Amino acid sequence: MARLSIAWFARRDQCDWSACRYSGLWKRNGGGAVVNILSVLSWVTINNTGSYSVSKSAAWAITNGLRTELRGQTTLVVGVHPAFIDTDMTAGINAPKALPEEVVRQVLEGIEQGKEEILVDEVGRSVKASLSTATPAYLTPAH
Repeated sequence: MARLSIAWFARRDQCDWSACRYSGLWKRNGGGAVVNILSVLSWVTINNTGSYSVSKSAAWAITNGLRTELRGQTTLVVGVHPAFIDTDMTAGINAPKALPEEVVRQVLEGIEQGKEEILVDEVGRSVKASLSTATPAYLTPAH
C-alpha cells in the first residue's frame, strides 16, 4: 500500500499542481505538452507487480483525466506505455529493453504528430492490441 500511496498520490498531486500552475500559461501561449511515462503494466499485472500495476493504472487514469481537462486549450497530454527501458531501475532484469534515446526520439516524434498515446516497443503495442480481443493480455497468465 505504501508504494501505491507514494506513486499515485505523488503523481496526482504533481499533475494537479502542474495543471493548475501552468494551464493558464499554456493557454495564453497556444498550448503545450505534458508527457507522462507510464508502463505496459498500466494494463497488465504479472507476478510480484500488483501494487506497481495498480499505481500505473491509476496514473493512466490521471493522464486521461488531465487530457480531457486540457484538450480544449490545445495542451497535448501524452501517455507513454513502455515495457522495459534500459535504465538503472531495470539493470537486474533479463528481458528486451528499449534504449532511453529511442524512447525520447519516439516521444518527441509523437508530440510533433499530435499523438496522445505512444507505444515505444513491441510489448506495449502487443498488449494494447490485445485489450479488446477475446483473450486480452490482462487475462492471459504471463509465461
